Amino acid sequence: MAEGTAEAPLENGGGGDSGAGALERGVAPIKPQYLTTKEQFHQFLEAKGQEKPCRETEVGDSAGNDLAEPEAKRIRLEDGQTEDGQTEEAAEPREQPQTQKRARGQNKGRPHVKPTHYDKNRLCPSLIQESAAKCFFGDRCRFLHDVGRYLETKPADLGPRCVLFETFGRCPYGVTCRFAGAHLGPEGQNLVQEELAARGAQPPPVRNGLDKALQQQLRKREVRFERAELALRRFSQGQPPGPTPAAAVPEGTIAKGAPRQDNCGAQQVPTGLGTSTPPSSPVRTCGPLTDEDVVRLRPCEKKRLDIRGKLYLAPLTTCGNLPFRRICKRFGADVTCGEMAVCTNLLQGQMSEWALLKRHQCEDIFGVQLEGAFPDTMTKCAELLSRTVEVDFVDINVGCPIDLVYKKGGGCALMNRSTKFQQIVRGMNQVLDVPLTVKIRTGVQERVNLAHRLLPELRDWGVALVTLHGRSREQRYTKLADWQYIEECVKAASPMPLFGNGDILSFEDANHAMQTGVAGIMIARGALLKPWLFTEIKEQRHWDISSSERLDILRDFTSYGLEHWGSDTQGVEKTRRFLLEWLSFLCRYVPVGLLERLPQRINERPPYYLGRDYLETLMASQKAADWIRISEMLLGPVPPNFVFLPKHKANAYK
Repeated sequence: MAEGTAEAPLENGGGGDSGAGALERGVAPIKPQYLTTKEQFHQFLEAKGQEKPCRETEVGDSAGNDLAEPEAKRIRLEDGQTEDGQTEEAAEPREQPQTQKRARGQNKGRPHVKPTHYDKNRLCPSLIQESAAKCFFGDRCRFLHDVGRYLETKPADLGPRCVLFETFGRCPYGVTCRFAGAHLGPEGQNLVQEELAARGAQPPPVRNGLDKALQQQLRKREVRFERAELALRRFSQGQPPGPTPAAAVPEGTIAKGAPRQDNCGAQQVPTGLGTSTPPSSPVRTCGPLTDEDVVRLRPCEKKRLDIRGKLYLAPLTTCGNLPFRRICKRFGADVTCGEMAVCTNLLQGQMSEWALLKRHQCEDIFGVQLEGAFPDTMTKCAELLSRTVEVDFVDINVGCPIDLVYKKGGGCALMNRSTKFQQIVRGMNQVLDVPLTVKIRTGVQERVNLAHRLLPELRDWGVALVTLHGRSREQRYTKLADWQYIEECVKAASPMPLFGNGDILSFEDANHAMQTGVAGIMIARGALLKPWLFTEIKEQRHWDISSSERLDILRDFTSYGLEHWGSDTQGVEKTRRFLLEWLSFLCRYVPVGLLERLPQRINERPPYYLGRDYLETLMASQKAADWIRISEMLLGPVPPNFVFLPKHKANAYK
């Protein structure tokens, strides 16, 4: 998919003087003593790589290293190489600008192997879970039931420590765990640390999972959305949207057995009191009044979202997963948001889409972002979420620029569909008991700004907060964000808070952004390039972080990933894939100690340079093969026939 805010895909490419050390515009100004050529750069890595640098660097790294981010987005621009970073002999990057232009956007033709395909002989889940119950499928089961045979073909363990066993006292993956040696007894039994396991029996650290019963009801279309349908009927009848009467929502709105929250719709005014229900509403009440009927919040009493001055991590598609958000929270992010979720997929009960809503317990201010093009699906999805997940706000994605979303009327297209946009906002606002926010761009076309006209309307429709990305859809992620226009929009939106977004990669950028009068800043690609950016902003300093410290950050990410996705082969390879996607951004970072001028600009691509140690140089590589080598330091060797291409191509430096 495109962007959760789509901040993930590409870089902007404006210009900006590179400084004395750079040979051309748009190139990071690195000190001359570190500069090298492409050939020398790769010769250095290959020579060192033959000395088994992976394992040695992982454990005993020297302290003087700096972060250099592996690249997925700059790959093609640096050498004209193919998106996989494996073909270096491609033509010079600046001789064929048309080829670069065609390569923008998603890398749709990349080969992709699902993590499940790496496990040819999979053990039956009934044996993994150590359940007393027999396999439901019996002789028809396509998985192995012979543990001995499974162990004969199982690859070697990847390490002596199991994150799940050390964190929770028990590894639920048993013999299938790729670190099983840490928790298997002499007879192959799965060991348990009673103390840790008892402590881990508390509420799970991850919330907002999809209940199996609810998933079945969604697939069978048995879930009823009475409040959403009432709001939609009013729109179709041309009535002004009003509060949904409490009594209009029967007890069976969500089918029996599905989770529900009794405070859903807390912003509505009850009809039982004869207050503000439109006369045309065919609502009849019966039975005694209860506190739920009487003590209802009015719209003005709805929960407020007060995040002024806080650092907001943007919803980043693919890279903005839960383990990455945990990393950013550790470095000082105040507000986090899940990746963009498509409302129709949520309504169909797709597990992969619901996984985007999961929330870790460390995320104290957390929201989810929805994408959709029509009032009915968006309003129903909002009602469903208000009953089933714990969030502090819901965000509407009106900034996604990709064709897949735009041509269906979603994302940026809603800025030109004001009637549908209004119905979506008003409908969702009626059925939600948490604040509704919106993320928009300056407009669809590059020189036709729409945001300043939309903001007063969004304020009147009841939106609690708007985030403005200072680029149009046409620009995508190229050129610099227009902060001067964002400053104009702050006045148009007042008193509704407006957050600004675009090109923030240092505390100076953040300070300059706050001078425009915005209520706060959203950080997207800057967090992908250096997640410690939040610390830099709060402490108002440049952090010359070493390569060993950066490797520790990646090691923590893999630990969080194994905890989240699992420690079996499927979980390990899923963690590896998301790590590699992140590394494709990390290679763009230039260590502070190597720069002639501070700070690095987000539109400046690094030239080839040799870092202060081998690991720093390896982290600056633009080849996917080198990112894979970094992943092998942390997750062991890749499976046979492993292939990786970054999800997005980039021409952002252009």
